[in-house]
Amino acid sequence: MKGQVALVTAGARGLGRGIALELAKCGADVWIWDSDEAALINMKEEFASQGYQIGIAMLDLVDPILLREAYEKLLQETLPPQILVNNAGGSLHTPFRFLEESDDDWNRLIDLNLMTTVRLCRLVLPGMVSANYGRIVNLGSKAGRYGSLFAGANYVAVKGAIHSLTLQLAQEFGPHGITVNAVCPGAIMTERVRGLLSERQTPVERERILKEIPVRRHGEVDDVSRTVRFLVSKNASFITGSLIDINGGQVMST
Repeated sequence: MKGQVALVTAGARGLGRGIALELAKCGADVWIWDSDEAALINMKEEFASQGYQIGIAMLDLVDPILLREAYEKLLQETLPPQILVNNAGGSLHTPFRFLEESDDDWNRLIDLNLMTTVRLCRLVLPGMVSANYGRIVNLGSKAGRYGSLFAGANYVAVKGAIHSLTLQLAQEFGPHGITVNAVCPGAIMTERVRGLLSERQTPVERERILKEIPVRRHGEVDDVSRTVRFLVSKNASFITGSLIDINGGQVMST
């Protein structure tokens, strides 16, 4: 991975930040795109203090014009990415039920989760095809695999669409030396998730859910970032079209 260009979206906090750090530790030339300028600057300074130089760009990842402009600028400064981690996404932070979700709610999540992933893949894949090599990891979700009353129908649906997109791209671009996989985390204890759990669940409910996880703990950022590190490495060259569950066995694949 040393010297390879890695682009991580929504990489200034949470899972994205952890993934970016893991790739930087492996010697990748890491570039972070995020909408939070202050978090990006803080991250760049913190990484530099650890000896890792990263590139950053502040932009609205939902805007297709800004995405293309940012990518064109990236290509002026470095080589086309060999690694793409599509981490941008999220829910509406409200436990909506299906009949409460408006068209605007759906369109917002489709743009933020699915279309951002589609547009980034469109930008990066031509360079990967030319190089006959590439690694793409999309951020899916346990919710998109198995449903979730906690997340809402629109979030479940768009994450499921990302899973299907992952399988299709893996088939289409496998002959070009490109692997495409998705990681599907359960509850990973980022700062944001800790806050949501505190708002939505009582201590008794949290304890009950913890007992449903065979390994008896919630996930940590490292559980996801180290899985991504493996998937983008040359050691994972025969793994593509996989949806990797990272949920401590709370829901098991068959």
